[in-house]
Amino acid sequence: MTNQLSIWVGPEGVPGSEVLTLARRVEELGYPMLWVNETLGREPFALCAALGAVTTRLVLGTGVANVYNRHSGVMKQGANTIAELTGGRFVLGLGVSSPQIVERQRGIAYDKPLSFLREFLESYDSARYMAVPPAQPVPIVLAALGPKMLELASEHAGAITYNVPPEHTAMARPLVGSATLYVEQMVVLTTDAEKARAVAASTLRFYARAPGYRNMWKACGFTDDDIDNGSNRWLDAIVAWGDEATIRRRLDEQFAAGADHVCIQIFDPDGGPGIDDRALAAFAPGA
Repeated sequence: MTNQLSIWVGPEGVPGSEVLTLARRVEELGYPMLWVNETLGREPFALCAALGAVTTRLVLGTGVANVYNRHSGVMKQGANTIAELTGGRFVLGLGVSSPQIVERQRGIAYDKPLSFLREFLESYDSARYMAVPPAQPVPIVLAALGPKMLELASEHAGAITYNVPPEHTAMARPLVGSATLYVEQMVVLTTDAEKARAVAASTLRFYARAPGYRNMWKACGFTDDDIDNGSNRWLDAIVAWGDEATIRRRLDEQFAAGADHVCIQIFDPDGGPGIDDRALAAFAPGA
């Protein structure tokens, strides 16, 4: 699966029935894969199971399941169950999230995340699973930004990056090696700069407080002032906006930098909670 576009969604603001309809629409348009997020909203394994029941070809992925929230054996139970029931249409995206969610919202100690993830993966591999297993082991991809996490991802099915410009993708590619590199890219299909940047600023405000993202952006040449004040240079580098041709250039830049999959996260130009169906159709395979 190389040089493909998939869809990334965080549909917390719309009813569950609309998420099911969206999955069918994504499959109908020919996208090969749909990623669902995990923050403080819907439980991603339950959601993927529901989406798998209303689709027939669409591969589903967790983007990403928080390893601090679940015992490794429980994570394996969820992944294997969905993979078996969907005929292997599942990719397990795992990540350490951020202190904002793990410590401040969940009350769980956030200590040495790289070591924690290594130990989690070892425990996952050895965890017992006593039901009928899926035909093939579930592919595991790791949310990664820094070099050490990207190198750990290279030992598995791949890495998934988030909020990154093409410059980061170029850095990540050699560290991931032959494993698959999934790159999330936010897009807003509008030529109205004020609207697009308002959506970008609202979306990135939370991530600007997370040390991992801030360190990654600074490594890509942005300053604390860019991030704290939402400079146009920073907003435009992370969230692609404009007409279809302009956004396609950004997607092409991510592929040229080394992405195998670009996972587009589509926002409503007016700031609504749903996905802009115009953009969903515009970037569909074969469109």
